[in-house]
Amino acid sequence: MATLTFLSFLILQLFLVTNNCEGVEVGFYKKTCPNVEAIVKETTKHYISIAPTLAAPLLRMHFHDCFVRGCDGSVLLNSTKGNKAEKDAIPNQSLRGFQVIDVAKSALEKECPGIVSCSDILALAARDAVSLINGPTWSVPLGRRDGRVSILSEASKNLPTPFDNFTTLKTTFGALGLNVKDLVVLSGGHTIGMSHCFSFSSRLYNFTGKGDMDPNMDQNYINHLKIKCKPGDVTTIVEMDPGSFKSFDTDYYAMIAKRRGLFASDAALLSNAQTKEYVLSQLNRHGSTFFKDFGESMVKMGQIGVLTGNAGEIRKHCAFRN
Repeated sequence: MATLTFLSFLILQLFLVTNNCEGVEVGFYKKTCPNVEAIVKETTKHYISIAPTLAAPLLRMHFHDCFVRGCDGSVLLNSTKGNKAEKDAIPNQSLRGFQVIDVAKSALEKECPGIVSCSDILALAARDAVSLINGPTWSVPLGRRDGRVSILSEASKNLPTPFDNFTTLKTTFGALGLNVKDLVVLSGGHTIGMSHCFSFSSRLYNFTGKGDMDPNMDQNYINHLKIKCKPGDVTTIVEMDPGSFKSFDTDYYAMIAKRRGLFASDAALLSNAQTKEYVLSQLNRHGSTFFKDFGESMVKMGQIGVLTGNAGEIRKHCAFRN
């Protein structure tokens, strides 16, 4: 039964990858809303200038949207009386920056009402947030439409977790049409942002259930983290890329190479020959391909399961179906 369920999941994800991909293109709104990119960028810039730490959750929001039902803005929908939405799933409860999407949407509804989807705004805001903190930029294909369905349990089941090993990560990414290179490149998004202690505390205190530490983590780093994160701590947050968590750079890979990746899923990148080779190849900043690779993988991820044509809708308000 479990095997059948898993096969059904794979079939659904492959359907999402291939379904409705036509119609997503750079410059999609050039005639119907030519200022769309400028409006989203100005809105994002305003918020990032006040709170640079918003860049990480905006990037993560796009990631979490695309991994559940495809990039359809379903993560933006509020729960209703009869339905708990993705937004309220535990992995999404730490997302922030919804106001950035809402303010950009409001401005676009004044400029060109009923034209630009919330899912496109999210894809643009994620790109702009990264570029505004010295990261790469890339051309975002547009033309997504918004989904009408958002289910909490799907986010809980389908999103990658910080506890995943390499095999699980490869399967999750692969089911969505993303390869091993995309996996190691997109993991580099952990160069920005913060995490709660409970996302990695088992590595410090109870790795195999016997009160032990993760042997794949640098002992000095474990000792450093234990000072901040006591057993059972569910409130403290720490930097995912210590020293440069507000700046998009290659330091994440340097941390991985030193066995100082925060999550088990980070450490997993050293357990596979291809991903380990990529990690080590990014250590020389002058020879790094990370920025170029990240843009390419983000474009690829941003086309998972998109709704186009007459599918879905163009929401008037991003948190509510029309």
